[in-house]
Amino acid sequence: MKRPITSRAPAERPGRRRDPRSAGPTRAGYRAVDESLRPPLDARNETALERCDRNLAELLQEVRVAQTGVQVLFGFLLTVPFSTQFDQVTATERAVYFVTLLLAGAATMLLIAPTSHHRLLFRCGDKERLVLIANRYAIAGLVAVAATMVGAVLLVSLLVIGSTGASLAAAAAAAGCAWCWYLQPLRRRRALYQGSRTSLPDAG
Repeated sequence: MKRPITSRAPAERPGRRRDPRSAGPTRAGYRAVDESLRPPLDARNETALERCDRNLAELLQEVRVAQTGVQVLFGFLLTVPFSTQFDQVTATERAVYFVTLLLAGAATMLLIAPTSHHRLLFRCGDKERLVLIANRYAIAGLVAVAATMVGAVLLVSLLVIGSTGASLAAAAAAAGCAWCWYLQPLRRRRALYQGSRTSLPDAG
C-alpha cells in the first residue's frame, strides 16, 4: 500500500525569524534607533520601503522650510561688506560678522546635503540608510541655523544698542532656540522612551 504524499513546508532555520515591526533592510547603524518607539508597520498599512519613502518625503519637506530662512539670511550677510558704512565697524563686529557668515554657509551646505545624497544614490536600493544620514545632516544643519540666528542677533544688537544689550539679546536668542528646537522635543523623547520601557512585559 502506497503512502500518501504530503507536502511539508521547509523548516525555518534557527535565528532567521524576524520581528514584523523591523521588517525591511537591516543596515548597520539604523538599528541603533530605539525600536520600541517605532510604530508597527501595520499601524499605517505600509511596507518597510513605503515607510522609508514617507520618512524621506517628510524630512525633505522639513528641510525646505529651514532652507528658505537660512538662504535669505545668507544672502543678506553676503551683501553687508558692500555697504557704504561697513568700513566703520569695529574689529569685534567684523569678527562676529565673519563667524556668522561661516555659520550661515555651513547651515546651507548641511541642509542641501540630503538632496544631493538622494540624487546621487537614486535607484541604488539604499533608501533606509539614506533616511538615517539625511536625518543627521538635518539635525546638524538646524544647529548651524540656530547659531547663525544668534550671531545675526548679536551683530545687529552690537550696532544698535551696544555690547551689554547685545549680550543679553544673543543670550535670549540662544535660549529660545535651545528650548524650542532641542530641549523640549528631547524631553518628550526621553519621556516616551521611559514610558515604552515601563510598558514592556517583565522578561523574568
